[in-house]
Amino acid sequence: MRSSARIPGILAGLALAAGGVVLAAPAAHADMEACAQYVSQHGGQQSAQTMDVVRQACYQGQIGNQTSCTASLDEAAVSKDVAAQACRAAAP
Repeated sequence: MRSSARIPGILAGLALAAGGVVLAAPAAHADMEACAQYVSQHGGQQSAQTMDVVRQACYQGQIGNQTSCTASLDEAAVSKDVAAQACRAAAP
C-alpha cells in the first residue's frame, strides 16, 4: 500500500478515536452529579459545607475508590444505605 493512501486512513482513525474520547467525557461528569443528587434527595437537608464534602466523596466514587466515597459520606452524616447507593451511582 502506498504511503499516500495510508495517511488519510490514519487521520480518519485518529479523528474517530478523538471523537470517542470527547463523547465519553460528559458521561463521567454525569455520574458524579447523579451521586450528589442522590445524596441531596435521600440524605435530608445538607449544608453548603456538607455538599462540598459530598461532591468530593462522589469524585472518589467516580474514579473507582468506593471505599473512600462511602467513608467520606459516612463522616458527613449520610446513612450507610444512602452512601452505598450514591457511590454506586458515581461508579464508572
